[in-house]
Amino acid sequence: MADNVPVPAEAPYGCCVLGYDDSREITFQVGSATLKGLQPALGSDEQSVLVAFDEFRERLLEIAKTQYVRGPQNRYSI
Repeated sequence: MADNVPVPAEAPYGCCVLGYDDSREITFQVGSATLKGLQPALGSDEQSVLVAFDEFRERLLEIAKTQYVRGPQNRYSI
């Protein structure tokens, strides 16, 4: 996957990371359970989710890179 900077987007289940492989947009849905696993005291409000995403951004990117396989799939759940 290209080294483009992922963009967090709001989602009811946590947040969403968008990455790009050439001209294809790849979506990684980061579930609230994953964020709670990284930060057990995670609140359910938007601010808490985005703060947790920022704090664990590099770890989430590592997870996304291990899940991504070049091919037709363009949506992954973390």
